[in-house]
Amino acid sequence: QVQLVESGGGSVQAGGSLRLSCAASGRTARQYAMGWFRQAPGKEREFVAAITWSGGSTKYADSVKGRFTISRDNAKNTVDLQMNSLKPEDTAVYYCAATYTRVVVAALSIDSAYNYWGQGTQVTVSS
Repeated sequence: QVQLVESGGGSVQAGGSLRLSCAASGRTARQYAMGWFRQAPGKEREFVAAITWSGGSTKYADSVKGRFTISRDNAKNTVDLQMNSLKPEDTAVYYCAATYTRVVVAALSIDSAYNYWGQGTQVTVSS
């Protein structure tokens, strides 16, 4: 079993920054990739960003490209999401996810590619 614990959520004004972190534990094998998704009230969960552990390949949703950066720390088994130039439409619960299944990078934007999920952390951006 794998546990994913997110941290770093909070409230910020538009234009501000937040850094989310996700720590993975419980399974010794290395994840193939980890990702971030978000769900706003009344909306479906959507992909934000993902990163593979071995090659460091990344993928971003168009809505966050140039503003968000995903990174990993293999030694600590963590993945971070640096969020800059935040907008009110970024308000959502952000979820960390991990997959142990080797999939093409393009598939990392699909939530069914992931085996494990965190509980989520709230991000609120006020205008």
